Amino acid sequence: MSHTGVSNLDHSIDKAVAWLADVATAFDTDDRRFAYRVTRAWMHALRDRLPVPVAAHLAAQLPELLRGVFYDGWNPSHVPIKYDSAEYVRRFAREATIHDAEVPRSATLVAGVMRRHVSPGALDEALDTLPADIRQLAA
Repeated sequence: MSHTGVSNLDHSIDKAVAWLADVATAFDTDDRRFAYRVTRAWMHALRDRLPVPVAAHLAAQLPELLRGVFYDGWNPSHVPIKYDSAEYVRRFAREATIHDAEVPRSATLVAGVMRRHVSPGALDEALDTLPADIRQLAA
């Protein structure tokens, strides 16, 4: 389907829509806005804790449209931000507009979808740079 008439952009849009559909399916919902919010929250909470080269390597795995979402608001001169698991939960919940108690399940579901779509080992490489408590939540 042509959205823009620019094949590379159309392909990226189609891939992003497929990824978000997979997230919605993982949550057993048809709410694509919710799928977008939790995906964005997962990406941003992870991104801000990663060293710049690791974040860039992970972002390179994303469709162009989601790569833009990943980088939106990012300031590479201020990362990695050192925060603990409680702050990870607060950041994720605030951006996703979900309750803090929903973060562990939400992060697990989004990470599972991401793992299926990125190159083998790419997500693990990023997660391995995190402290164990945050790695457990983000994965």
